[in-house]
Amino acid sequence: MAKRSDIADNEGTTVVVAAQPAKRAKADGSGGKSLMLRDQKETTGAVVRTVLSCAFSPSGRILATSSFDRSILLWHAHGATQNFLALQGHAGPVTQVQWSRDGTRLCSSSTDMTVGIWDAETGERIKRFKGHASFVNACSMSKRGPELVASVDDDGFLMLWDQRQKLAVKELGGKFPLTATAFSLDGGIVFTGGIENDISAWDLRQDRVSYTLQGHEDTITSLRISPEGDKLLSNAMDNTVRIWDVKPFTITPSRFLKTFEGAPHGFEKNLIRACWSPDSQFVAAGSGDRSVVVWDVATQKIVYKLPGHKGCVNDVDWASTLLASASNDKTVFLGELNTSEVK
Repeated sequence: MAKRSDIADNEGTTVVVAAQPAKRAKADGSGGKSLMLRDQKETTGAVVRTVLSCAFSPSGRILATSSFDRSILLWHAHGATQNFLALQGHAGPVTQVQWSRDGTRLCSSSTDMTVGIWDAETGERIKRFKGHASFVNACSMSKRGPELVASVDDDGFLMLWDQRQKLAVKELGGKFPLTATAFSLDGGIVFTGGIENDISAWDLRQDRVSYTLQGHEDTITSLRISPEGDKLLSNAMDNTVRIWDVKPFTITPSRFLKTFEGAPHGFEKNLIRACWSPDSQFVAAGSGDRSVVVWDVATQKIVYKLPGHKGCVNDVDWASTLLASASNDKTVFLGELNTSEVK
């Protein structure tokens, strides 16, 4: 673990500034470099609580994190890894943060029942979408086609937002609580998952479920489209991470491809998320056992089991050789992985 300089604020929360290399053990015992981040209070005045979400900008140069303390923090992902901007305005924990396709804006979902759009340069909130009547658990921004934002809530609704309009342009579903969402690469499909255990593929041209992915045996906590757009990664409270074929036409009726095990959710039942490596050859997931687990997609074997966190790891994201992890322990880790070592 990185050598840390600990400073306690008046509320007893420890603020840690660290930028020294540390070892994170690989499955075979070797290690890679990592950095541990916490906000510099003197820079932003923010104090990090449980970190619920993390996401790299499209360039990989900036890492956004969102927390239980209602804030969104932006970090330089390279060099001094400093927190340089705090985005504040939500009245409840920020459940997820995602980047726009060009990296100029972010979207966020919150338990305050709103979805926010933020300017990544100034930190100003551009839009505050109101329409949900319960906690908003997840959000996603389209990568191609019309620039839309999808959000899902505890009432089971999927809402689509156009940044040029005030109200939701679509409101779909409304049966069981939804906890995860992701756009297809072309923006024509929105995937949703929740406590019903199934993943629904919503066709936005027809406003109906085009197909359903079945196999998980507990609540879906994460959905992520692959960089190529042909596969979907899901995580669930049944302690499995799965890959699905989401090409328009497939020879596999169930669309199920692979299962990965070894990242338990634990008793806290957090919405633990998973991600792809940039080349789609690996997948990673947070875990209730305080580790980050990385699998080789081809072999389905664990190639890294990264320790260091002192609480449940809620989210992970991958840019180039950097893997970020966000945890209940109020920290974010940045680990540098050389995956050529395990191929």
